[in-house]
Amino acid sequence: MYFSLAFILTALPFFSAANPLAKSPASRGIAVPIAKRSGLRNGVVDTPRLQSMIRHSVAKIEEGLIAYERNTGVQHPLAGGIKKSDKRDTDSEPLTNHEVVLWYGNISVGTPASNTVDFDTGSSDFFVPSSSCGSTCSGHTTYNPNASYTSQDLGRNFSLLFGDRSAVSGEIYTDVVNITGLTRQIPARRPDGHGFQSISRYNAPPPFQSLISEGAVTFPVFAFKFGTSGSELYLGGTNNDLYTGDFTWVTLTNEGYWQAYLNSISVNGSIVVGTTMAIFDTGTTQIVSSPDNIAKFLKAISGAKSAPELGTGFYTIPCSFNTPISINVGGKTISISAASFNLGPVSAGSSTCVAGAGALPSLTGQFWVLGDVFLRNVYTAWDVGNGRIGFATLA
Repeated sequence: MYFSLAFILTALPFFSAANPLAKSPASRGIAVPIAKRSGLRNGVVDTPRLQSMIRHSVAKIEEGLIAYERNTGVQHPLAGGIKKSDKRDTDSEPLTNHEVVLWYGNISVGTPASNTVDFDTGSSDFFVPSSSCGSTCSGHTTYNPNASYTSQDLGRNFSLLFGDRSAVSGEIYTDVVNITGLTRQIPARRPDGHGFQSISRYNAPPPFQSLISEGAVTFPVFAFKFGTSGSELYLGGTNNDLYTGDFTWVTLTNEGYWQAYLNSISVNGSIVVGTTMAIFDTGTTQIVSSPDNIAKFLKAISGAKSAPELGTGFYTIPCSFNTPISINVGGKTISISAASFNLGPVSAGSSTCVAGAGALPSLTGQFWVLGDVFLRNVYTAWDVGNGRIGFATLA
């Protein structure tokens, strides 16, 4: 995939941290309504798009590992978790192929302009498609810096090459970015990310820090609720109405990705995966790991079967699936609902459905990626300042 032209702007790597996050008045933050793109087409799982999404998720992690070493001078602790790409090319592929089962919201870029973006904790930069992008940006609202009187050309170009054989290039600008009333002139970077500066392709601080330093929000904290309704990104704290009880906090092992140890994964009350490293990623659909890890996990689920006919690393489950699955993080056990683990039928009228866990051969088993299938079952607070993630029970 190759995008002939895009514009990079800093905008949304939200996000930062709170203290023991006692419940606080909702007025201290800003709620951004978000929605989810469906992974179904005509009521059936769109498996090619889903596989593209999985590959892209791991590719962005690989790109972040490369950026981390370039920015810090040392190899990232998880560098051994992905096999090095043997081949990269830039075949043309529509940008819409990556619009799969992601959470998105509306922001405005420029004066005036409007864009829809994915909120992704697995990367640290943000770009928008250019008005001169052409057919590869079909279906997207594009950005024209010449039409915005607040845009500033930094006189620099960028080019990104991902491990999934995709690429993007363009020009770097700064412009006004408005997120639900929070408006600032923010300088430049890569795709819609909410990670840390160390994995930024341009070694630039996440834009949300500009909002913090200018006093646009009270607390350097962001939080997510993902659900069938009422989903939101909350900037500057947590929304007390969306969770109950206290947060359970886990400390990040490294400030690059949102990575921390998970204690266990259990099926039917029995531990099938012990303590291991996980990346918590709002830009990933499934629970993803190496073929060996996923096979061990799904072997414990009655009726789960490998389904290579659907694509590499796919598994199926009976559509009547109701096996109890839970993940323990920091001592808090989070149950994975059957509805979130069942991604939908493989064909119209089928009693076989796609499982919410998948494998990629490029992963070595050093870590797991916990995406939407996990995150939909818990309210999360992402604390950049204290380097930790908080988990609370959904209200």
